[in-house]
Amino acid sequence: MKRTFVFPGQGSQAVGMGKELAEAYPAAREVFDMVDEALGEKLSALIFDGPLETLTLTENAQPALMAVSVAAVRALESVTGKQLAGMGHFVAGHSLGEYSALAAARSLELEDAARLLRLRGQSMQKAVPVGAGAMCAMLGVEIELAREIAAEAAEDQVCDIANDNGGGQVVLSGDKAAVERAIAIATAKGVKRSVMLPVSAPFHCTLMAPAADAMGQALAEISLQKPSVPVIANVSAQAETDPANLRQLLVQQVTGMVRWRESMVHAADQGVTQLVELGAGKVLTGLAKRIDPRLEGVAIGAPAAIEAFAEALG
Repeated sequence: MKRTFVFPGQGSQAVGMGKELAEAYPAAREVFDMVDEALGEKLSALIFDGPLETLTLTENAQPALMAVSVAAVRALESVTGKQLAGMGHFVAGHSLGEYSALAAARSLELEDAARLLRLRGQSMQKAVPVGAGAMCAMLGVEIELAREIAAEAAEDQVCDIANDNGGGQVVLSGDKAAVERAIAIATAKGVKRSVMLPVSAPFHCTLMAPAADAMGQALAEISLQKPSVPVIANVSAQAETDPANLRQLLVQQVTGMVRWRESMVHAADQGVTQLVELGAGKVLTGLAKRIDPRLEGVAIGAPAAIEAFAEALG
């Protein structure tokens, strides 16, 4: 069986995530300790005990979700006695989850991933004044119609496709007025449902250019190694292994569309039949069948699920 390990993005956070992992596995506990040390604060205390409002802040949620995902990876590796490369053929992460994927595949050092995601969250928040931008999710729409709606809504403002998540779910991002126009246009065109998202900034659109510049400067100072398994990148929706290319794709990702649907179809085209979501929640595995009937999804973010998965591996 060919499998891809996938890692969630912002929105999957919850108070208490990863706490059972830290209590059950020394390898997982070490991940949280290393992230705390890298950031110079007890992010683990916030992850385990809250409050949710502080955990949900972009600058906290991004490194927190990465920490939980990598903790799950290291726990799985400790139980099986195998590294990720011995259990899967690809890794992929949704938005910030791409940093989790790179850390899991030992391309990016854990401490560097934590610091980069803290900067990424802060830079994204600073790029657009609070209230000036917005994002909306359209449900029951294909990507071609979504492009038409975004183009019509933009007028002299920004309205970009942020995420093509698959299963008829497309997210738009940009100036608040333009996104509001997009919702009205979508309704008129028969789109089943469109909702504004409770986000603090318009991610993955051209308004994020200042954040992309900041990440470009930071990533230039970071060492990336060849990943132990290919990374299916958000921007290219292709399997990537070259560190220089991966570095540039991470910069482009800040303003670019998350091509998740295409990424998962690419995985299936390479013979992948199982997506294994490591970390908080099960959003990505929930999309698996809706994206491609060849894919089955399983989420392993708690000790019981990790033990069961390890036993099934044999």
